[in-house]
Amino acid sequence: MAAAQVPGDGYVQSLARGLAVIRAFDEEHPEMTLSDVARRTDLSRAAARRFLLTLAALGYVRSDGRTFSLTPQVLRLGFAYLASQTLPDVAQPHLQDLSERIHESTSVAVLDGDDIVYVARRATTRIMTVSIRVGTRFPAYATSMGRVLLAGLPDDQRQAYLEGVRLERLTPQTVASVEALRRSLDEVRETGWCVLDQELELGLRSLAVPIHDPRGQVVAAANVSTKVMSTERGQLQGYLDALRDTARAIEEDLRVQG
Repeated sequence: MAAAQVPGDGYVQSLARGLAVIRAFDEEHPEMTLSDVARRTDLSRAAARRFLLTLAALGYVRSDGRTFSLTPQVLRLGFAYLASQTLPDVAQPHLQDLSERIHESTSVAVLDGDDIVYVARRATTRIMTVSIRVGTRFPAYATSMGRVLLAGLPDDQRQAYLEGVRLERLTPQTVASVEALRRSLDEVRETGWCVLDQELELGLRSLAVPIHDPRGQVVAAANVSTKVMSTERGQLQGYLDALRDTARAIEEDLRVQG
């Protein structure tokens, strides 16, 4: 993980631990026992139990007496963020238009820690073994949108990320070293776009460009993603102009609304 800020006097440890319990549940761990939660959060069983019972009383967790799982009420935490942002609403019609013109899946994502988070998407076909939807997260280093977002970070933040990132070989194609990732980010920063070939999942190829705010800072990324068997790498790069036009249209709408 990237270096975190040192907590100050206003840091509420119990709140941080409660949020850690919520984050412990994911696609691979939708249901867990008390021991599972304690192990994944580095809490004692007694502390984990208190947090789970509190979350259950608030409606965020349910239990069958043995295992615990999140309830749909947790979605309110994420939707509160999305509802406060104009980006998803602005981006969606532009993604729809681009997808209909090129007949490929399109998305917009933002950087959250070491991950990208999808905030808008228009899918034509399912292109991965896992379903991608708004809120889906992937490691930034293994995605074209992630590379674009990392390349757009200020130098000190990018250096902190590179010093702290732990690279996992998701496929044989995944970037294998921090130095190789650094070179890739330098290239993306220079060209303003990124193509990744099967680094996140075998059979998946994607192209991404940045989305800037009115000050010129990279705040999001847009991409086109395809199956390897349906497009050649050069054909995917042929979508670059259309994708850049889409990103500029989103930027203009954000400028008008902001």
